[in-house]
Amino acid sequence: GILEKIRLCLIKKLLPDWEDRRKYHEEFASSTSFHGVHNIVHRRSRARRALWLLVVAGCLATAAWQICSRLSYYLSWPTTTAVVVQYVEKVKFPAVTFCNLNRFQAHAVSNLKVIFLIWNTVSAILQKFAMEDKYSQELNDFLLGNQNFSIKDFTRQNGFYLNSSTLLECDFFGKPCYPQDFEHVFTEYGNCFTFNHNDLSARRVSLSGRGLHLLFDVQQDKFTDEPTLGYTDAGITFVVHSPQELPRFDGLGLLTPVGTHAQVAIRQLKSIIQEYPWGECKPDIKLQYHKIYSTNGCLLECKARYIQDWCGCLPFILPGNGTECDLLKFYKCVYPAVYNIEIKGLCTVGTHNSTCPAPCEETDYPTTVTYSNFGGEKAIKYFSTKLKKSPEYIRQNLVRIEIKYHDLSYKITQQQKALTISELLADVGGQLGLFCGASMITIIELLEYVFTNFCWMCIFLLLKAPEMPQWNNPSQNQPTQKGKKRRIQEC
Repeated sequence: GILEKIRLCLIKKLLPDWEDRRKYHEEFASSTSFHGVHNIVHRRSRARRALWLLVVAGCLATAAWQICSRLSYYLSWPTTTAVVVQYVEKVKFPAVTFCNLNRFQAHAVSNLKVIFLIWNTVSAILQKFAMEDKYSQELNDFLLGNQNFSIKDFTRQNGFYLNSSTLLECDFFGKPCYPQDFEHVFTEYGNCFTFNHNDLSARRVSLSGRGLHLLFDVQQDKFTDEPTLGYTDAGITFVVHSPQELPRFDGLGLLTPVGTHAQVAIRQLKSIIQEYPWGECKPDIKLQYHKIYSTNGCLLECKARYIQDWCGCLPFILPGNGTECDLLKFYKCVYPAVYNIEIKGLCTVGTHNSTCPAPCEETDYPTTVTYSNFGGEKAIKYFSTKLKKSPEYIRQNLVRIEIKYHDLSYKITQQQKALTISELLADVGGQLGLFCGASMITIIELLEYVFTNFCWMCIFLLLKAPEMPQWNNPSQNQPTQKGKKRRIQEC
């Protein structure tokens, strides 16, 4: 009885008769804002009706094709690159890290050349390096006899130092600077020193052509390196980087040999990269031991995590707070761990799905370097008298470096979305309006029309469906023949 009542309700209230449905279709065709439909319905000539049907169908097909092409273009995540040059009155001066190409004091390694091999093992964490087998026995003998030897303390005490004897002159924007203005940092070159460490607020310049002027004395007679390992140069190497990032010399260091005057013109370049899928960056990545995200800092922290898990210690040259690795663990565990990280690709850089994707915003300092011989004859005599050194010593040990901005501007290279969601909607609306005269209101009308006809179809199918089988007790629920006839008459 319940099923019959539902059917009667559907027939009387929700399913109109055929005449009402025909009038609804005619009213929709006459009143819809979808252009061309009323011409198909109300034209008396069949030929014109057919012609209008072809026109409307062709316009619909063209609009669908254009909309599909725009959707396909949007789903390819296209980007454009905008370059903007911004001029300012004051610009932040970058950090500059300086290192001596001769890393150790001569008196400390004159009878201990194995130190160079040990340091190469340590610096292999920062750069690719392959240890030759011919040195393995020599290193093993030294490690067995010097288990408490600390390469960190040895390098700090017997490496290159910065004081008034090695930094002869320092001038920043017309004001003197001193060795105390430089921060010590370990790199693959041992002891290095960073000027403008951690972005000091006073390190700003307001005029181009002025900046940092330095005069170094590399003191070749006091510092040395091992030429058999490929270290044959003498001079200063330096790298210009963001004050909030660690220096990276691998492939980026600038070399200034002795007896030369280097003039370095820098520019500031900001790069803004879109997040995935338009670009390769991930804005939610944060580093634990670095203020800003960079691929180099991320790579160092990734290596630190793997080495600490495998070896139970942390190399001092990597960021972190773990227990420092001794020499034996460096040689037996850390160096093989770094090799495995490189071979297995455990710390990858670049794409969005890599360990260290590209940063969303990055500041670089492209440089242009020009060189000249340091000093003329009178200048050589002047410094020879001032330092009480021979002219030959001046030519073989002094290095002058000038670092300044090319102009007070910075360039912004910004990756932008070639097609945003609002532009996509505008394109779709333009195609619908051009070919069909349709708008958002038209789409709602069509959806209402389709939904109404869909409901009528469902009701019609429901009424035509066979009666639900009854699983109750036949003796109690089976209707009599007279009851069946009465229900059929009611229907």
